[in-house]
Amino acid sequence: MKCPRCVQKIHLGASSCPHCGFAMVHADGVFGSQDIKLKKFSDVAGVVRMKDREPMRKVLENFEAKFPQLFVSVYLGAFEDLNSLRQYGFWMLNRTNYVDVDAQRPNSTGILILVDVNAKSASITFGYALMPYLDENSTFEALSAGHPFFLQGDYLKALKAVIEKLEIPLVRGWRRVRKNPIEVLARGGQTLKGYGSGQEKTGASEPSSGKVGRGEG
Repeated sequence: MKCPRCVQKIHLGASSCPHCGFAMVHADGVFGSQDIKLKKFSDVAGVVRMKDREPMRKVLENFEAKFPQLFVSVYLGAFEDLNSLRQYGFWMLNRTNYVDVDAQRPNSTGILILVDVNAKSASITFGYALMPYLDENSTFEALSAGHPFFLQGDYLKALKAVIEKLEIPLVRGWRRVRKNPIEVLARGGQTLKGYGSGQEKTGASEPSSGKVGRGEG
């Protein structure tokens, strides 16, 4: 996984970044140490049209139907003074209790798409259980797929494009795991015995954060 602050690679089991010292306590110091409750789809910025809200929820439900052990959450915010969307995404996935997510899907199996509509930037944060399947390249490609729709203000099409693009590496990764589970899971710092146990709340990894307006990853 990568450190949310310095973006250097760190071991999955590390309690803090060996490069810059970043740990969850630092994110708590900036954003708060209390858990928060949210629904999978949270349009705090109020940018999604009413007619698009139910279709957006359907997109999330369809994803869960295809991947019963996983879930995708979306948070659309209009931040006034947010220094790092990457760090905020890391903190949010660790601190959020999703009230409409089944308990059998811990945050370690979640994907958070975080959008700052003011800064026109977006990031993707995912739990450690997804490390064998997703990486910086795949999340960059997913954000890029939604790029033109974000620019047009069509958030339904943008988020749908991002999620559909994420499904491709997930399917490919699952096929690789089935063929060689020990080797593939080891790349994500996991073992076959511990995979999918859900013993920890999250252990979020932050692979990608970029400007929507420029399609960066």
